[in-house]
Amino acid sequence: MSGRITALKAQTKNRGRVNVYLDGSFAFGLAEIVAARLRVGQSLSDDDIASLRQCDAQERAYDQALRFLSYRPRSTEEVRRFLAGKDVPPEVATATLARLTGAGLLDDEAFARFWVENRESFRPRGPMALCFELRRKGVSQEAIEQALGAADEKDAAYRAARTHAARLEHADRATFFRRLGEFLQRRGFHYETVRETVDRLWREKAARDQRSSQR
Repeated sequence: MSGRITALKAQTKNRGRVNVYLDGSFAFGLAEIVAARLRVGQSLSDDDIASLRQCDAQERAYDQALRFLSYRPRSTEEVRRFLAGKDVPPEVATATLARLTGAGLLDDEAFARFWVENRESFRPRGPMALCFELRRKGVSQEAIEQALGAADEKDAAYRAARTHAARLEHADRATFFRRLGEFLQRRGFHYETVRETVDRLWREKAARDQRSSQR
């Protein structure tokens, strides 16, 4: 496929890509940033073309990864799985991950902190559940432990259980403890935290009941 470049034309449907013509015929397309190094009249060998296509594959993978990251932060393993699902060759995926990491766009420790903080703000979970979720996303145990170290399990358990406890306002003590305890256990809180939280919410309920009866 070697030949002399006779034209470089931006693609009509994708202005970020350029069609390369060799000896008067369309040869291949390239990302604009890759094609920027070319000029009309330049001769390309087979090795040159192979190198350009490799660079193009890396640019396409990088752009795909950036779009994937635009929705929310991701772990390194999440991006690796995403690229594999797009049939990106392993060596291109590895280079892409390294580039993203170098640019500060992939950081598993920062991702783990984001995940824990997001859960604490919107859907409180216990450390066991958070650990399970982060492991599924390929985050290392060290990064998980660092992120969980800053979390307040008791506060998260209380906030998670408070709304559910309101639905048990008319339950007896045994039912209240059982159902609220099961709720918190399903959300990955440790036994001691579950016990303390349920006891706290029961005492608050009892105090409300007493005030109500005195009116």
